[in-house]
Amino acid sequence: MPKLFVQLIAIFALTQLLGIAVGINWIDAIATGKQPQPTVLGGTENPDDPINAIALVLCILVFTAFLLVFMHFFKGRLLFKFLETMVTFTASWIVFEVFIGDFWLIFSIILVAWRLLRPKHVLLRNAAAIISIAGVGALIGVTLGVIPVAIFLILLGCYDFIAVFKTKHMVTLAKGITKQNLAFTVAMPTPKHQFELGTGDLALPLVFAVSTMKASQAIGFPSYLVPAGMILTASLIGLLITIDYSSKHVGKALPALPLQAVLMLGAFALSKAIGF
Repeated sequence: MPKLFVQLIAIFALTQLLGIAVGINWIDAIATGKQPQPTVLGGTENPDDPINAIALVLCILVFTAFLLVFMHFFKGRLLFKFLETMVTFTASWIVFEVFIGDFWLIFSIILVAWRLLRPKHVLLRNAAAIISIAGVGALIGVTLGVIPVAIFLILLGCYDFIAVFKTKHMVTLAKGITKQNLAFTVAMPTPKHQFELGTGDLALPLVFAVSTMKASQAIGFPSYLVPAGMILTASLIGLLITIDYSSKHVGKALPALPLQAVLMLGAFALSKAIGF
């Protein structure tokens, strides 16, 4: 399905380029003391501490459990919309502040208001998701060191496999989100089917890429972009393989992260082997 692949590549490229630009700004701001080093909730102040990866995974598990319980008993519509609004506003704030400066508040309010007024607009949902991923992914990327990110990817990849194939609760959660057209997934419509891509499948490659950029900033710009580029290329290959399989088995849920994680870690190891 060429149209599906074109959509995926375009969405992936736009998200990562936007996020990399935000990440570069954050890295420079932290290095010059303009911004403090952000920390993970429940983690430590040392970005290279593996505890940060575990703390982040625990936060995700607790938050997912909360959403499932709330969705089961209260259908979760108002909660999900509230969460989407808060995430979109906060994440777009990070992005707009980099590109627009002092006018970030106006643009963040416009984006949130537009989403509330046009809740069923798929392209607008995708735009909100892409901007949010760029902001959140870049922020987590500068928060975690490379080793914690690698641990985070491995743990989350295992969790994703279990949540889709064993407990299947991630499939339940995804169906609840897509029915409400929320910006927690990205839509890729084709004449026969609308494919949905989880925001984590786009955010985690960005997290890894920005983390490697921050760790390699001593080699200077643009050289520190090489490992990030290799990681993102590997991630895109993993996504294309997953989407190709999904397009041939419509209706069968398949987690993208396990394959992405393996390829990204391999690409990072290769970048180190060739001197980056």
